[in-house]
Amino acid sequence: MIALETVGNPIINISIFAVFVVVTMTIVIRVSQGSAKKKAGDFYTGGAQFSGRQNGFAIAGDYLSAASFLGIVGAVALYGYDGFLYSIGFFVAWLVALLLVAEPLRNTGKYTMADVLSFRMQQKPVRMAAAVSTLAVSFFYLLAQMAGAGSLVSLLLGIENDLGQNVVVAIVGTIMVGYVLIGGMKGTTWVQMIKAILLITGVLIMTIWILALKGFNLSALLSEAVARHMTDERGIGEAILEPMSRYGNNPLGFISLSIALVLGASGLPHVLMRFYTVPTAKEARRSVTWAIALIGAFYIFTMVLGYGAAWLVGPDAIAGMPGGANAAAPALAYELGGTVLMAVIAGVAFATILAVVAGLTITASASFAHDIYNSVMKDGRADPAQEVKVARITSLVIGILAIAGGIFAKDQNVAFLVALAFAIAASANLPSILYSLYWKKFSTAGSTWSIYGGLFSALILIAFSPAVSGSPTSMLGEGVDFAWFPLDNPALVSVPLGFFLGWLGSVVKPDGDRFADKAAEMEVRSMTGAGAEGALDH
Repeated sequence: MIALETVGNPIINISIFAVFVVVTMTIVIRVSQGSAKKKAGDFYTGGAQFSGRQNGFAIAGDYLSAASFLGIVGAVALYGYDGFLYSIGFFVAWLVALLLVAEPLRNTGKYTMADVLSFRMQQKPVRMAAAVSTLAVSFFYLLAQMAGAGSLVSLLLGIENDLGQNVVVAIVGTIMVGYVLIGGMKGTTWVQMIKAILLITGVLIMTIWILALKGFNLSALLSEAVARHMTDERGIGEAILEPMSRYGNNPLGFISLSIALVLGASGLPHVLMRFYTVPTAKEARRSVTWAIALIGAFYIFTMVLGYGAAWLVGPDAIAGMPGGANAAAPALAYELGGTVLMAVIAGVAFATILAVVAGLTITASASFAHDIYNSVMKDGRADPAQEVKVARITSLVIGILAIAGGIFAKDQNVAFLVALAFAIAASANLPSILYSLYWKKFSTAGSTWSIYGGLFSALILIAFSPAVSGSPTSMLGEGVDFAWFPLDNPALVSVPLGFFLGWLGSVVKPDGDRFADKAAEMEVRSMTGAGAEGALDH
């Protein structure tokens, strides 16, 4: 078992962290110079100047979060097949986004998801609902990243007390806000591109290294993982190769998680916003194609890393480290290459967290400034410079909330926390997006009922689930128990409810005749792209 004090050298670790932060911040400052930062389009979309390939790398950088690297590797190491289901779900979700959402969303929108949802509806109620949903999803996703940052840095710096870990989370939040305030979307995009390259390269090197140790024989690697699980007290033996080792007692929980993972990506506001950073719908499709290739390769690597961690680190050591399952990947790097490799991999993971958190922050701030401040409070007549100022102030507020939430959730598995964010996105956002794009009779009432119904049902079910109280792994611990909903993830109930309420609201309160012209325009624009380019002018 690895002892905490032997996992790397804190001085080397913090030095490599500092190098990553300095280099990425320098890039943010340089690429943001010379841009008209007071224009909303520059702050929100980087001027829509990125190519499909560049945006594909940025999407991968945005999507491959701490959950993908730290959480999934740890889940595979502890639960095997069931842990790898996270990878499968996250990847398949992109196929849904490519086939149903990417191109029509880019053709119809401008800066945010609410642009699409309100296109042929009453503007204010739909924009308000979409903004509330965006802020909620972004906050839950931020929790996961901040939790990953806390456990990762605490492990590498040897910080075992709560106060030290809380300080780490606060520092991450402060740096995150700095990226957004200085660089806007352009700076954030470049950080995400660089981070994607570093992360995929680092994971590829570790994957080849592990396979080389067993003569590139995957069966031999799996056998070693099983053998380690047979000897470790917290191991599950041969069940590491079998389905339902984690969800066997609750198949409905597995189905609910699968729904959240597969449908959630198409409703994530920070991912959807990336489609507006390219100049044309063709580049939007191209960016998703690049993203699928990069993300697919990465998730295959996580299987090897997870079973490699089960073999070389062991479930007992992983469970006993600060951050638990989140520490499996850096601990594996330490077993492979010692202090330097672990520090580099951890530095890449740290850059991963910063990039994703910056993307979430800019999305949430854009939603508040563009959808609530400009469109609702100012009736669409706000001065662009003032709108960007409001977005920057919002970034500060979001940073403070993210720090507080990250401190509260720092001991949770980050893949699990992201699955909750996916469930909220799939429940509140996806039904309205699909109805808006593909159903002519969808109404304002249907949109608001769907968003609020999906959002609050998901939040309520999460609050009263074993994820929050009543179990040893819950946020509040086993001592507090007010859970009455039996599933960790609410998607099995909240996603169908979101679709049902969208249909019900449209049937009970139709307004198709009132907005018939806008509905026809939206259909043409979403399918052909005609008139879409003008939507980027502010």
